[in-house]
Amino acid sequence: MGVFTRFVHSQTFGSVLLLVSTIAALALANSRWADAYFGLLYKKAGLSWGDARFALTVQHWINDFLMVVFFFVVGLEIKRELVAGQLSTFRKGALPVIAAVGGMVVPALLYAWLNPTGDAAAGWGIPMATDIAFALGILALFGSRVPIGLKVFLTALAIVDDLGAVLVIAIFYTHGIHWPGLVLAAAFLAAIAVANRSRIGHPVVYVALALGVWAGVLTSGVHATVAGVLVAMLVPVRSTLNPREFLDLTEDRLSRLRAARLTSDSMLEDRWQLDAISDLRRVASEMRPPGLALEETFHPFVAFVILPLFAFFNAGVPVTGLVAGLTHPVGLGVIAGLVAGKFVGITVFSWLAVTLGGAERPREVTWSQLAGSACLGGIGFTMSMFVTQLAFSDPQNLARAKVGILAASLVAAALGAAVLHARLPRRRRETSAGPA
Repeated sequence: MGVFTRFVHSQTFGSVLLLVSTIAALALANSRWADAYFGLLYKKAGLSWGDARFALTVQHWINDFLMVVFFFVVGLEIKRELVAGQLSTFRKGALPVIAAVGGMVVPALLYAWLNPTGDAAAGWGIPMATDIAFALGILALFGSRVPIGLKVFLTALAIVDDLGAVLVIAIFYTHGIHWPGLVLAAAFLAAIAVANRSRIGHPVVYVALALGVWAGVLTSGVHATVAGVLVAMLVPVRSTLNPREFLDLTEDRLSRLRAARLTSDSMLEDRWQLDAISDLRRVASEMRPPGLALEETFHPFVAFVILPLFAFFNAGVPVTGLVAGLTHPVGLGVIAGLVAGKFVGITVFSWLAVTLGGAERPREVTWSQLAGSACLGGIGFTMSMFVTQLAFSDPQNLARAKVGILAASLVAAALGAAVLHARLPRRRRETSAGPA
């Protein structure tokens, strides 16, 4: 569980940075520097050559370019879970998948019930997603009290949620398809597949091809972040080297290096020893699954740079309309969907899945603990904010939805923490008896 533990800890620290960035954005948006803050959001930056110019606002560079890297990591996580993780078999993945479906459908229906018509109706996808960083961050506060089965359940549920959000963005928040852009993206994706099969190892090649996919998707009308998931699906999550070949070569090189009496100086004079060490390094690198290596490489950058930047440039909302936003159907729909919809959807669908025999509840996880994690599923922050930007162009609806997301995420976090604090097993305190 070493990789999983590191993942949870990085999510914990990342959630702290997200919170700090959110508070900073809210503070600036309601200070005397508000004009400078919003001016920076919409300031354009880009490239120009001759009479041609490609420029996006700072907010668009973050949401349409940097967030592609976030979705790339999300795609790697999804593929890893589908191929060799919690979602790799029906029996292992049934409970979090069914729970996640309930946690997406019920919030969307609640929002649609409160906003059945008009421009506000487009926001039904906002309360569908769970923010894995904040959810796992809250869970990690309880340390060893949390059963590993509950951590795995919540992580797998959030990953299925992410997959659902990607599909919703690609299908329902795409306005008009520009087919030449899709053809261009498909051509670069095919080139990546060919490079994989040819075992081209230079990262510059893949970066260039991935940028081509991004440019194609950006001009196609499909949201650019989908490019990150598409590229991730082509990354192998298993080792590209046969384990037997790896063991044979390492055993051969190590036995010969031992016979040659390897020292810290001998490799400087004996070229064969240096080549043998290079062979060991190469096969060790090839034996490491590329998907896992990329996930571990990019995850800190996403957690500590991209997501805090996203929060800073998207969470700023004037509090002057706070009460109006919370009582408007858009704000109410988001709050009802994230707080009530997530809890009811995840809990009820989980209970039905286990009761009807389609899934197994982890033995060490109680129903009340699972209900606590269902509350944490209502922390929708990052993905909900992202869908809000796609759903609404009206500044008032944008502000109402953001206020709803912030309020709902705060309530869901508090409820989840309270339930888990009450229902998780207490730490055993060791006591020592002194002399009578």
